[in-house]
Amino acid sequence: MASLTSKRVIYAALGGNLLIAATKFGAAAYTGSSAMLSEAIHSLVDSGNQWLLLHGIRRSARPPDEQHPFGYGMELYFWTFVVAILVFGVGAGVSFYEGVEKIRAPRPITNIYVNYIVLGAALAIEAVPFTVALKAFRQRNRKFGIVSEIRRSKDPTVFTVLFEDSAAMLGLVVAIAGIGLADYLELPVLDGVASIIIALILAGTAALLARESKGLLIGESVYPEIKATIQALLKSDPRIAVTNEVLTMHLGPEDVLLNLSVDFRDALSSNEVEAAISELEVTIKARYPQIRRVFIEAQSWSAHRRAQATGLSTD
Repeated sequence: MASLTSKRVIYAALGGNLLIAATKFGAAAYTGSSAMLSEAIHSLVDSGNQWLLLHGIRRSARPPDEQHPFGYGMELYFWTFVVAILVFGVGAGVSFYEGVEKIRAPRPITNIYVNYIVLGAALAIEAVPFTVALKAFRQRNRKFGIVSEIRRSKDPTVFTVLFEDSAAMLGLVVAIAGIGLADYLELPVLDGVASIIIALILAGTAALLARESKGLLIGESVYPEIKATIQALLKSDPRIAVTNEVLTMHLGPEDVLLNLSVDFRDALSSNEVEAAISELEVTIKARYPQIRRVFIEAQSWSAHRRAQATGLSTD
């Protein structure tokens, strides 16, 4: 389940985008600017996307049941992928179409200063949710650069808003430049060119978002440092002869499945093996609360190797 911080970031973005979208649509109708209409569509799509993310958070919080014994945490990843499709299909598609139409039949922009006022105000408003999202993202991820942290992140809500707001601010700059050049050079076709550039920005954003969402949707491991700590814990336990395998998968931002295959020392009795398994589970969950489920398989190293070889030969 996503954190309260994630919800706060989404609500901030949703409120800003609804206000901006209404203003942009009014300005587009009043001035006839293609770039302004593209920006209005962009803000409307972003508003719908934030609603989908909130919907995904609610759906992912449902408890496990008979059909989904591991819960619904990965549903958040599914709705994030849907957001990427909408950004590409609706946002980029409509903006591209509008830009092509304006290039084919250029129309002068009227009341151009209305566009400047609206786009300038939108840029200022858009900076607020962007700052909130960036701050939340950096609070969670301080060790690496932003690009590396986006690739490592297991919570798609924050980096989705960060992607969208970055694209929105860049699109606003393009719209201002396109409208200004169209007016200054008396070439209204440049307004359509700006709309196409906005479409390309949205398409690129959708591609990045889809790429990150896909990795989460098909199952990603925990951070390497967490896995290394678990391996070190197992290695330091005198009751374990060999660690055969450590497998992890995120079922949600704060929901991790851990599967261990370990070879306990032959001298241990069955009761001692059971006690060791229980102690390991308690220790691991206490250190990493996001690890909700731990399955520990007691298996000799040789049997594990034979099972792996059999599995490889049947693929």
